[in-house]
Amino acid sequence: MRVLLIGPNGYLGRFVADRLLADPAVQLTALGRGDDADVRFDLASGSPGALTRFLDAVHPGVVINCAGTTRGGARDLTRHNTVAVATVCEALRRSRCGARLVQIGCAAEYGPSQPGSSTAEDAVPRPGGPYGVSKLAATELVLGSGLDAVVLRVFSPAGPGTPAGSPLGRLAEAMRRAMQTGDGELKLGGLGVQRDFIDVRDVARAVHAASLSAAQGVINIGSGRAVRLRDAAAILARVAGYGGALHELDGPPPLRSPLAHSLGHPTTGGPHSAALAHTVGHPRHDPDHPTHPTHPTAPPPPLPPAAYPYPDGCGSWQQADVRTARDRLGWRPRINLEESLADIWMEAACRI
Repeated sequence: MRVLLIGPNGYLGRFVADRLLADPAVQLTALGRGDDADVRFDLASGSPGALTRFLDAVHPGVVINCAGTTRGGARDLTRHNTVAVATVCEALRRSRCGARLVQIGCAAEYGPSQPGSSTAEDAVPRPGGPYGVSKLAATELVLGSGLDAVVLRVFSPAGPGTPAGSPLGRLAEAMRRAMQTGDGELKLGGLGVQRDFIDVRDVARAVHAASLSAAQGVINIGSGRAVRLRDAAAILARVAGYGGALHELDGPPPLRSPLAHSLGHPTTGGPHSAALAHTVGHPRHDPDHPTHPTHPTAPPPPLPPAAYPYPDGCGSWQQADVRTARDRLGWRPRINLEESLADIWMEAACRI
């Protein structure tokens, strides 16, 4: 199977490329803006005609689009996330290759969700910012194109390579600085928000599965479990060996990390470690019913928009209903959040 991967050097694209290269049945061609791509092409400025000629020459059976941007103003987001996808769809319509399209969408297309709920693919999208709007417009272009296409709405990716500017990346960097300077207190904001973290390697597996399937429409890719950012911070502290206090600037009184409770013995954990491991470790709930968490928690009090560490316009809560991915792709997440955080910390620790 010949696969054309667009955007091989992005955060998700790198892991998708690794996954595809590990499949001996795949012949991979990478198209992107970087010098190391097999073919240099800028979707935001290139013409559909030029891309059509390339598609007819290569004749891929599957096109995977991981290209896009999360940063910039509305104009840049529209160019790179919406206009670029319009170019891909038009080129595929004109081409004789008949390729299947796997488009990478995102949970920001849904916008804010009701705390305690799981968002299914039939939810009405209400993006809360220009990024989500630009990605939703791209999804609508794909769904209305008449192509053999599927859109994977990826929730909050985590794991190795996590961008330093992301919430988990910033947590790791703040902890690294605190440990480097010997600071016994870490002051953090916005820890009340809850997100559905999914390891980037599990995302790559889902993309691979989607490329081999006949599934169409929108499919959520997430863990099926929302995790409060303060719990992720506590797990990260345990993984990193940070024994200081985690002080929430906009939350309840300061809490000591699990290591502080355990008197500096990370292997024993503190009184919260078992609960945290249950919350963000390997899921122990029935994966067929992701809408029923094992330990439901009250929704966090609302924070002012500026306090949220997520510029995604998704409010205080997001959790995916992932039953469609299981049923139509045969996919389930395998990597728990603790392992993802350990990999994030390993990269941060290299900078100490």
